[in-house]
Amino acid sequence: MRISHARLAPVVAAVATLAAAVVVTPLVAGPAAAAQGCQVDYRPTVWPGGFTATVRVAPGDTALNGWTVGWTYPGDQRITGAWNAVVSQSGATVTARNAAWNGGVPAGGATEFGLQGTVGPAAPAPTGFTLNGVPCNGAPPGPTTAPPSPSGSPTASPSPTVWPSPTPTTSTSPTVSPTPTTSPSPTGPPPAGCAGAVLCDGFENQAGSAPSGDWTVVHPDCAGTGAAAVDTATAHAGSRSVRIDGGGGYCNHVFVRANRDLSTVGAVRYGRLWVRHTTALPADHVTFLAMTDAADGNRDLRMGGQNGALQWNRASDDATLPEQSPAGVALSVPLPTGRWSCLEFMVDGSTGQVRTWLDGTAVAGLTADGVPTHDVDGQWYGRTWRPRLTDLKIGWESYGGAADTLWFDDVALGASRIGC
Repeated sequence: MRISHARLAPVVAAVATLAAAVVVTPLVAGPAAAAQGCQVDYRPTVWPGGFTATVRVAPGDTALNGWTVGWTYPGDQRITGAWNAVVSQSGATVTARNAAWNGGVPAGGATEFGLQGTVGPAAPAPTGFTLNGVPCNGAPPGPTTAPPSPSGSPTASPSPTVWPSPTPTTSTSPTVSPTPTTSPSPTGPPPAGCAGAVLCDGFENQAGSAPSGDWTVVHPDCAGTGAAAVDTATAHAGSRSVRIDGGGGYCNHVFVRANRDLSTVGAVRYGRLWVRHTTALPADHVTFLAMTDAADGNRDLRMGGQNGALQWNRASDDATLPEQSPAGVALSVPLPTGRWSCLEFMVDGSTGQVRTWLDGTAVAGLTADGVPTHDVDGQWYGRTWRPRLTDLKIGWESYGGAADTLWFDDVALGASRIGC
């Protein structure tokens, strides 16, 4: 029996999200050749009163064995937490040092770390980026201020916490995983960005109106009016996608399950899917992605939404990520309607950690980092969790009256990040 969120009252949380990529070119001074071609990309998500940011550091022609990144906030940003780095702030000056596991970065590679913090009305782009004391080169910065917020935006800021990283994010050349032999390869070209993926399907090999071959239509628990079909009128790339007509009510659950052998993925799995839907995520609990956890009684680890924002849900005990409080929901984001969105995730079964990206930007509220954090993953770590995921299902479950029409395309799963 699947567990819904009947015990939770809906939380109203309207969040204005800005995902602006900022590449800063400080004034060059000193021995720039020591970090020739280094680049720092600062990508913020800002809402009234708070922000998160993903910072990507590329050393260029010089390999790193330990790194320190510095910059200056011209506005009133204050950092309250970080992951993948140890970050400190003194006035307007910020210093970020590598964690124990990601200090080595090869020439031509890159590493990422993340931040969260508070912000007042002024949030201009940070300036003066340096890598190990040497100014970096890059393109001019873009804006980081948020657009006007709708009414009801949260003002609570997260508790100050320094978060360890779920996994190293140093970029190297991808390792090609073995090609599964249990099912035929797609007859059409794979979607872009699938190097090393065990599963990579743009549904171009689907010849009929119902998913088949590498996919099976399943109805968990009971079958209702929910339906899955191959759609040739709407696609992210190519000419086909999978369409899910998801009905409201428990028995209308419908999923399309991958038949590929996913055993070669290992304990750490990265997923990427493009999704489009028509109806905003509701206040009650819904699911559109599920993975069976053999280490948790074969109950599903589920991704979907609640209180209008994306969330993870653990079926065995109904734990949610983030916690369903106003501050927790504000650290997640809605899933945009009427357009294709790139949704990525990482689940590390060896450490019980989770990361999530929407259109390439890390979502702070959808991060379980191994350390209980109030409003984020405090409930998630109420018990030890070491998932062993065995499958991948895309579709629709509603635990109330919410219905939606969704399309999925360019679905990939592998042992390293695939990207959009």
